[in-house]
Amino acid sequence: MVLQVIVGAVNPNIVMSIILIIILGVWLGYTLYQNARVKKAATYLSNDEFQKGMRKAQVIDLRESKSFKDGHILGARNVPFSTIRNFYSQIRSDLPVYLYDQGKTISKRAALFLSKKGYREIYILKTGYQNWNGKEKKNNI
Repeated sequence: MVLQVIVGAVNPNIVMSIILIIILGVWLGYTLYQNARVKKAATYLSNDEFQKGMRKAQVIDLRESKSFKDGHILGARNVPFSTIRNFYSQIRSDLPVYLYDQGKTISKRAALFLSKKGYREIYILKTGYQNWNGKEKKNNI
């Protein structure tokens, strides 16, 4: 009965605010944890750093085939993230792997996957293809 009186006296807005703060805290903690895992598995590269090292690496475009055909970084090959579990063995583990997608969300997931499979030299284009300023191959229709 005492608990009912205390709970009844609490403003519902305060309860909702507390629940929202807890949800945001859990989300922030998970995001920080995931980012720490990715930083351990891969290195982020700027456009310039990516361009300098890509000649000695395997450049992998993780976007779907249609996006790849519409335009991609010159020299990249397409291994869509949706198929990486089946085709990751086509990526050599003894050479650096340069990953990119439209942003970097998919690249982070792919880097974690490849790291689990034993790949050690994994690099992610920090700005993604959307901000790429190097050479491209465009499909001119």
